[in-house]
Amino acid sequence: MTKTALKGKDLICTQEWSLDELELVLGLARKMKENRFSDRYSGLLRYKTFMMFFYNPSVRTRQSFEAAATELGAHAQFLEPQAMRLKTKSSAGETIEDAARVMSRYASGLGIRILEDKIEAYGEGDELIREYAEYATIPVINMADDKFHPCQALADVMGLREAFGSEDLRGKKLLQIWGHGALARSWCSVQESLLLNSRLGMDITLAYPPGYDLDPEVIQQVQANCAAVGSSFEIVDDSRAGYGGADVVYSRNWMSPNAYEGGFNKQLEIEKALKHRDWICDEARMALTNRALYIHPMPVDRGHEVTDGVASGPRSIIYDIAENRLHVQKAVMALTMGD
Repeated sequence: MTKTALKGKDLICTQEWSLDELELVLGLARKMKENRFSDRYSGLLRYKTFMMFFYNPSVRTRQSFEAAATELGAHAQFLEPQAMRLKTKSSAGETIEDAARVMSRYASGLGIRILEDKIEAYGEGDELIREYAEYATIPVINMADDKFHPCQALADVMGLREAFGSEDLRGKKLLQIWGHGALARSWCSVQESLLLNSRLGMDITLAYPPGYDLDPEVIQQVQANCAAVGSSFEIVDDSRAGYGGADVVYSRNWMSPNAYEGGFNKQLEIEKALKHRDWICDEARMALTNRALYIHPMPVDRGHEVTDGVASGPRSIIYDIAENRLHVQKAVMALTMGD
């Protein structure tokens, strides 16, 4: 496969890209990290504009995409819906079709971030990004929606491969475990992790207390992915059982499937989650693992999802993964927006 095969391609969920395409991204990201400010890469997107449309605020996402654009010679333009005259359910304005077609005349790529509190029902964020992609003639990159977060999953994999010193993650055990917390997070990072790592041959244990099921269609796809590569997938409801023999622990809070009943109720979700105090990744649980790496997409809810001793411990690679967001996004932008 050539790099030009990805030009113009949308990235909304990793499941929709072939493994060859994803490996092309990861391979280029590794080279870009090794030669970060090389002239070989610094002009790939010279004079091009990447529009970043943020319905929700961010720390790493905006910083990493802006830095990525700069290091490729491009300009990243920050947009917010409240600063634009857009049509909503309650107000007149420009439709998604019109906005997408006009943005396509100005820019070479469009990123969109829309999460839990900017939608009224699960799936609406993902639907909005797909509607933009339908009408845009430039590549659309999902910078995190309520269902998927492809750039985070790619950064996770890049970090794991670096830490293990191997490109092959087959046979490694991933514990994807719920943690109690005060942020009422969407499912996007967790679901992308399950989808991508199941395709790469990891044995996966998904652990959460009753009442915190993820998207059943995503879980069905994860099961199919594991079956296709001959790896295992299990779901448990015990806060300790999955740690035994784990090579990677990913402890993160996520909201319940009832979060949007009667509108998004963040405070109620937080109150429910904080009752499950035993669901925290701590040193005692990590001692049960196979010297597991600790990963997290950040921001980390320390003292709830994980203790400081684990998050800042010698087996934590959270900062490496945060850095890798920059490199995988540079690769995605170069391959989809470049000539």
